[in-house]
Amino acid sequence: MSLALAPLLLLSGIAAASLVGRRADAAERPPILRAPRAAAPLAARNPARSVGGSERTDGSRPRRGSPEHLLADIERSMPLFARPGGTRVIGRVPAASPTYGEPTVAWILEVSRDGRFGRVPIPYVGRQGTGWLRLRGLRVRSSPVSVRADLSRHRLWLLRGDRAVFSTRAATGAPVSPTPTGRYVVSDLVAFPAGGPFGSYAFGLSGIQPNLPPGWTGGDQLAIHGTSDPASIGRSVSAGCRRVSERALDRLRRLLEVGTPVVVTA
Repeated sequence: MSLALAPLLLLSGIAAASLVGRRADAAERPPILRAPRAAAPLAARNPARSVGGSERTDGSRPRRGSPEHLLADIERSMPLFARPGGTRVIGRVPAASPTYGEPTVAWILEVSRDGRFGRVPIPYVGRQGTGWLRLRGLRVRSSPVSVRADLSRHRLWLLRGDRAVFSTRAATGAPVSPTPTGRYVVSDLVAFPAGGPFGSYAFGLSGIQPNLPPGWTGGDQLAIHGTSDPASIGRSVSAGCRRVSERALDRLRRLLEVGTPVVVTA
């Protein structure tokens, strides 16, 4: 096993995807997640103006309650503050992912009333938290695509806005190494030779596993990837990551990109 593969060994679990357009039963419907209330809805500002002094690619802003997700491209390491305009630093957003060097994209959960700061998940920490990022000079854009994973139902959904594009059964972490819940973004896109332990592809996430199983040496980065052990899909057997079938990987590769939000719930 190469060192480049080690950080992604944590993932473990997604099974065959359901057909598009198929009517999902209650067990297959994604969990209802209420978006955090924005301190200052972006629609309240001039749509032609930029957030924090930067332009969005389409020149528009999502409406209040819109299913679109705000993303910010990070070009340098930046501090995260305990409150908008404050000075106490509680974390940092790196310019690139620690493992593969992909440019960082931050997911903005909330915008301050003056539009100068955005609340984002603190990346690559064992305990989930958020901090306020200074938005001035950043390119802020939006995307309707996200991923939802429900650990108790061993299921994952790919969403476009509020609509589930498809769903698939998913494995979770073993009892000694449960999959951490929280808000992440896709941080790395990594192709692998077919037939390996990760399948043909892996989506690294901006989170780590703080509860590694005894003797584990495969790194601590969370991810979603394929598997050479299809029988493990849909079970609680991993070190914290989620494995997916090749069919599911193929569907995910069509829409996921660096910065795609991923929400994992219990």
